[in-house]
Amino acid sequence: MKHNQPIYTDNDPQNELVTLNLGPTHPATHGVFQNVLQLDGERIVSGVSTIGYIHRAFEKIAEHRPFYQITPLTDRLNYCSSPINNMGWHMTVEKLLNIQIPKRVDYLRVIIMELARISDHIICNTIIAQDTGATTTFLYLFQFREHIYEIYEEVCGARLTTNVGRIGGLERDFNEIAFAKINKFLKEFPIALREFESLLNRNRIFIDRTAGVAEVTQETALSFGWTGPLLRATGVDYDVRVSEPYSSYQDFDFEIPVGTSGDIYDRYLVRNEEMWQSVRIIEQAMEKLKSEPKGIFHADVPEFYLPGKEEVYNNMEALIYHFKIVMGEIDAPKAEVYHAVEGGNGELGFYLINDGGRTPYRLHFRRPSFINYSMFAKMSEGMLLSDAIINMSSMNIIAGELDA
Repeated sequence: MKHNQPIYTDNDPQNELVTLNLGPTHPATHGVFQNVLQLDGERIVSGVSTIGYIHRAFEKIAEHRPFYQITPLTDRLNYCSSPINNMGWHMTVEKLLNIQIPKRVDYLRVIIMELARISDHIICNTIIAQDTGATTTFLYLFQFREHIYEIYEEVCGARLTTNVGRIGGLERDFNEIAFAKINKFLKEFPIALREFESLLNRNRIFIDRTAGVAEVTQETALSFGWTGPLLRATGVDYDVRVSEPYSSYQDFDFEIPVGTSGDIYDRYLVRNEEMWQSVRIIEQAMEKLKSEPKGIFHADVPEFYLPGKEEVYNNMEALIYHFKIVMGEIDAPKAEVYHAVEGGNGELGFYLINDGGRTPYRLHFRRPSFINYSMFAKMSEGMLLSDAIINMSSMNIIAGELDA
């Protein structure tokens, strides 16, 4: 990490440091967390991060819930891209149960997860722009997050905390309106993204505020356990979708964008290019769906997949399975599994220990925001306060994922 100015100390009796509470409810933090900073004028001498203001004990709550009722908890981790959290959890349980997922279900999941990634990156990059004073770009591109939410509504009926998906697949198939909205998004979003880039990529004010600020080396990023866009901005091409493919990501052709200096500008560029790659992946998934049998939206696992109400009302076997699942009469295998997906901010992992019952014995979430944020106070030393604010925006720390 490089800074142009020396870090001052309070050894000089004439040099009075100021203590500043940045957060927990300051609008510039974009979340409920606190940094107690020591300032010499506008320059940060040292800082201590405080988290836990919205800690909700999700891991402990999950130990008292059946597997299929944990999705509302994962929804509320990174709520900017909740479908990725949900799919990651369902895939973890599917690994525990050794469930084989049909290709069509994999491709439908990929579409939802990549739309969620775009939504997440829209939020991060438009907020970086906003914090440098570019309100126009924020308002312009943010409307496409709304279009993604409209697609969610067609798929599952919800918008922010979607509860989308089920163990074994999806609750319902995509309808024709959903496919039409996806095609419309694929047509219109690239035009807007190109205009967004034209407003910022070579904007002198934006470059001056971001290029060379909060630089991080590959070695430092790896030592702090960074993953996702922050790590890739330093030049490390680690992406869970490629290193440990899931949901048939090995069937797709896409690139892993990387930066060089790990500064705020590189993080912005990496996320922008990842949105282009997500569009590319969704286009491929839409094409692959044409060769898959229609109407398949879940695996054939009646012991763990809740049947639809119409089936329950008219089919005795479905009624029996529904009763057994809801009443917890079907135990899961005794095992220990870990599964990770590429979340909006990096490797989102689920470490599950099951003792043979219907609820987790232990469950731990590997939350990228929590790990990435551990470096913020150290990074801030020697920075101007205004630069530290933009640095925080570029890290895209989501409070729900930070605390869990």
